[in-house]
Amino acid sequence: MKRSKNYNESLKLIDKTKLYEAKEAMDLVVNTAKAKFDETVELHVRLGVDGRNADQQVRGVVVLPEGTGKTVRVLVIAKGDKAEEAKKAGADIVGDDDVVAKIMGGWLDFDVCITTPDMMGVIGRCARILGPKGLMPNPKSGTVTMDVTKAINDVKAGKVEYRLDKQNIVHVRIGKVSFGADRLYTNLTTVMDAIIKAKPAAAKGTYLKSTYVSTTMGPSIKVNYSEVK
Repeated sequence: MKRSKNYNESLKLIDKTKLYEAKEAMDLVVNTAKAKFDETVELHVRLGVDGRNADQQVRGVVVLPEGTGKTVRVLVIAKGDKAEEAKKAGADIVGDDDVVAKIMGGWLDFDVCITTPDMMGVIGRCARILGPKGLMPNPKSGTVTMDVTKAINDVKAGKVEYRLDKQNIVHVRIGKVSFGADRLYTNLTTVMDAIIKAKPAAAKGTYLKSTYVSTTMGPSIKVNYSEVK
């Protein structure tokens, strides 16, 4: 694969044989970001579990202390008092059947969808559209709730969801390059603590197989996860 000049320049700064301590890795992430835009920093953790088994699933949510650096457009599907509450709490779009009809027509101009339990039958019609996009509300992620104010505030404050993919890897954004190494480190440790606490009882052997961080356009950096405390 042909890489860009910036990518190759960044690669020269990284020792691929080295396991970097977390703080050093955050410094490298910032220093190797060469794009002309504010790149997103992502964490990738391979876990020693088998996600095909229900008792080895790893999924949860965590609020990043330093936020995500991203402006999140929040859609709330609710009626009556809960719809009014959502508007007052700062939801970007609030609706019910009308919004569901727009989604069925292909409209997806939002980042997070929150709904109340009584509206799950309505939003359920969009499951085949929202599910593959990771936008389907779910009680485990706190997006199906009667406390819409808290749900909106958490999302706006920097709540992110982590979950296994088919390769048993968790991918989570932990901020922007412009945050600097210290703020990124704070978010990194928060997410790693949550993933460690979420270890399934059925998981055997080494739980944290490998940990990497990378920017949108940059090479990956291997992190010594034992240093993330």
